[in-house]
Amino acid sequence: MLCHNPKLAKTSQKPGKTLLINHFLVDNSWHLVDLPGYGYAQAGQKQREALKKMIERYCLLREQLVCLFVLVDCRHEPQKIDLEFINWLGENGVPFAIVFTKGDKLGKTALQDKVTKYKERLLEDWEELPPVFVTSSETGMGGEELTQYIEEVTASLKE
Repeated sequence: MLCHNPKLAKTSQKPGKTLLINHFLVDNSWHLVDLPGYGYAQAGQKQREALKKMIERYCLLREQLVCLFVLVDCRHEPQKIDLEFINWLGENGVPFAIVFTKGDKLGKTALQDKVTKYKERLLEDWEELPPVFVTSSETGMGGEELTQYIEEVTASLKE
């Protein structure tokens, strides 16, 4: 959605298909990096642990990491694994934003209700929320706001 190219990144109906770290050079100026999901891989415990370790090492050791986008399906209640990962990011000082995906799959009121409840749950553990975006790759919802945020973050690096 961000690159206006639906064939750029592979997607699947089943979560957990991405097992590698994929880099995409955008506008010859910055990289968008697609990490594997951290909890829903259709794999055994051993492979899930290996993915978790790879993701955590990337987050902690990648000096060029400017902002990690935590993608959350807006249709679901806060999942324990998502909350644990978000808290881990905060505890380790990893800059991040939350991107609710599939915003087109719910009606406007239901979408707003789900996002509000998620934020309320986060505020049980956090004093202040990270940036939050609601998106849909199908309709482009939130794409402009997310792109603007990325431009602001990358511009601040040049100052």
